[in-house]
Amino acid sequence: MRIGDLAARTGVSVRSLRYYEEQGLLSSTRSPSGQRHYTEHEVERVSFIQRLYAAGLSSGTIAELLPCVDAPSQENSEAALERMTQERDRLSRHIADLMRTRDTLDAVIASARAHRERQRATVAG
Repeated sequence: MRIGDLAARTGVSVRSLRYYEEQGLLSSTRSPSGQRHYTEHEVERVSFIQRLYAAGLSSGTIAELLPCVDAPSQENSEAALERMTQERDRLSRHIADLMRTRDTLDAVIASARAHRERQRATVAG
């Protein structure tokens, strides 16, 4: 199938599919005129790549995980699990940082509201 067909079947833009190929996440064969051609296997692969992106993984991390899919083995499986665990830990640290930032903003908002109320009381009094 051509790139437009793969895009239509997966709901992924042609631009994204080209990017996946540039990043080594997806491969195609080329016709004599240079058109990309994909097999049914790439439909599943694109869906898998999309799930990994939705999980917050970068294209570089996804490339590290693909050997587990392309050449399943105990070693590749262990490496993929370790890498996904590292990514989960990274996301957890990021969430904790965002929560601290939100808490700081809540304190600033509370201070601003208290200041506003003191100003209103002074004007009213």
